[in-house]
Amino acid sequence: MTQRIEARFQQCRAEGRAALVTYVMAGDPDPETSLEILKSLPKAGADIVEFGLPFTDPMADGPAIQAAGLRALKMGQDTVKTLDLVRRFRAGDQDTPVILMGYFNPIYVYGVDRFLADAKEAGVDGLIVVDLPPEEDDELCLPALKAGLAFIRLATPTTDDKRLPAVLANTAGFVYYVSITGITGAATPDFGKVATAVERIKRHTPLPVVVGFGVKSGAHAASVAKGADGVVVGSAIIDALKNTLDAEDRATAGSVAAVTKLVKELSDGVRSVAKRAAA
Repeated sequence: MTQRIEARFQQCRAEGRAALVTYVMAGDPDPETSLEILKSLPKAGADIVEFGLPFTDPMADGPAIQAAGLRALKMGQDTVKTLDLVRRFRAGDQDTPVILMGYFNPIYVYGVDRFLADAKEAGVDGLIVVDLPPEEDDELCLPALKAGLAFIRLATPTTDDKRLPAVLANTAGFVYYVSITGITGAATPDFGKVATAVERIKRHTPLPVVVGFGVKSGAHAASVAKGADGVVVGSAIIDALKNTLDAEDRATAGSVAAVTKLVKELSDGVRSVAKRAAA
């Protein structure tokens, strides 16, 4: 079911380090540049790729990711085209896990059964759909698991021990811990509190726990990597891309290089923290 995800975390454990998970928006700033960026991420040190499904009304995304979604939608990006980008990426990379992250509305409109079949065929490994709580598992989570796609759930600083079992019940692949109370890119987390929270979650599940929201630099990534199994970075990467766009939000000659430069810094930060290698 989650073979590529499991294999990648196993590889990271064998290398004695945390995983680097990078988020970019599908179709931002245009489909061809988005594909070029997607292909560049593993080469720059990303272990797992989260690919955003553009949506007009996000609830967890901060200004950077909201703007990226709007840029992509302006260029005509939709679910069909996003799956096609995954398909084209998969033609040259059979190993890097790809996780689609977004909201239920576009999937519902596309049709759940059709979406799951097409996502699996395109080479998607898992889903993060932030607006479907465990009480709605029948809508997408359970069909996704049945189709062979991991359904990755978010835990937050407000997810207490009473609520945590429900959050973890049908989670597969890994658990995504949101390091701050708020939207993406809004604040820098308290890394000490994050490490304590990760320890608490790991007492409830054998799954890897990765941490995202507010990680902006190699130093931040290293701080999170000390306690977590993986580090997620999204807004900072999108900001690096945005800073290279021209006045019409078009890619320039430095766009892909700016992204890969930051991902390399993040990768170096993650890899600077030695963990006990798995036997």
